[in-house]
Amino acid sequence: MSAHRTIPIFIPERACPFRCIYCNQHVISGQQQMPTDAEILSTIDTYLPTFPSDAVVELGFFGGTFTGLPLDEQQRLLALVHPYLDEGRISSIRISTRPDYITPEIVDVLSRGGVGTVELGVQSLDDAVLAQVRRGYTAADVLRAAGMIHSAGLSLGMQMMVGLPGDTAEKSLSTAQQIIASGADNTRIYPTLVVRQTVLASLYEKGLYHPLSIDEAVQWTAPVLRAFQEADVTVLRVGLHPTDGFINHTDYLAGPFHVSFKELVMTEIFRQEFRHRLLPAGGIFGREKNLKKLTLFVHPSMVNAAVGYGGSNKRLLLSVFCSVSVHADSSLKGYDFTSVIE
Repeated sequence: MSAHRTIPIFIPERACPFRCIYCNQHVISGQQQMPTDAEILSTIDTYLPTFPSDAVVELGFFGGTFTGLPLDEQQRLLALVHPYLDEGRISSIRISTRPDYITPEIVDVLSRGGVGTVELGVQSLDDAVLAQVRRGYTAADVLRAAGMIHSAGLSLGMQMMVGLPGDTAEKSLSTAQQIIASGADNTRIYPTLVVRQTVLASLYEKGLYHPLSIDEAVQWTAPVLRAFQEADVTVLRVGLHPTDGFINHTDYLAGPFHVSFKELVMTEIFRQEFRHRLLPAGGIFGREKNLKKLTLFVHPSMVNAAVGYGGSNKRLLLSVFCSVSVHADSSLKGYDFTSVIE
C-alpha cells in the first residue's frame, strides 16, 4: 500500500473576517503572515525529496479560510501548484475553509484548479453552540456547503471540536452523527483549549468558561471517535498538533491538551469494552479470581490501545486476573477482541 503524505502550506487568518471566541490562528498554526509564492515553492521542493518514491502526495492549504481569498488569488495559488500536478509529483490539493464561504462558483474554481478535498471547519452542528462561539453560520449552512462539495465530486472533510461553550457530551456526539450523515469522507476531532489572546481566554479568566479536564475530554471524545470509525469516516487527527507552545504551556492557559490524546481516547474505548465484557465475568470467581489467566487477541494495530496508555488497561484487568497477555490477530477488526480465560 502506498504511503500518503501531505505538504502543509499555512495561510493565517488573512482570508477570514471572523474572530471566533476560541481562535488565535497565529498561535495554532505558528504562522504569522501569508507565505510568498517563493516560500510556497520552496516548501514543496523541501518536502518532496523526503517522501517515499511511491508516496501519494497531497498539498494542503491550511490554517485560514482559503475560499475567503479573492477568486483571482485562489486561482493564482492553485495555478502555482499546478506544474507539480501535471508532472505527477503531487496528486491533489486539499484546502480548509469555512462552510459559509462555499458557493457554486467557488466550488467550480476549486474543482478546475486541482483541488481534491475541501475540509470545512464545522466545529459544531448545534446552532446554540455555534451562536455562542460566534461562528457566523448555522448547521443548515454547513449542510448546504456539504451538498455543493459532493455535487462537484470533491472529497469532503469536516473538523469538529468538543467542549466548546454551551457544548455537552450529547451535543458533541450528535455533531459527529450529523457529520457522518452528511457524507463526510474524513474528519479531525479537537478538544477545546483556552488559547491566549482570545475572547475565550478572557471568559476563562473571569470564571465564565470552564474547560474540560483531560479525563472529561477523553470521555466525551471516545464515543465520537468510535462513531466515525464504525462509519468508515477517516479520522485524520484527534487532538491538536503538539507544538512547543502547547507542550510548554506558553500558548494556552487551560484545557485538555495531551501529546498522546488519541491514545488516551482509544485506551478508554477498550477500557469500556473490558469493563462490559470481562470484569463482571471475572468477578464471579470470588477468592479464586487471582488464579485465572486472561489471554486477549486484538487487531495488530490495536495492541497498544488494548494494553492501554501507560499499561492502564492491563493494570485494570490484573485487578481481576492473575496474569494478562495481549496478542495480535489480524482477523479481528476495530475494537473487537476475543479472550481466553483459564
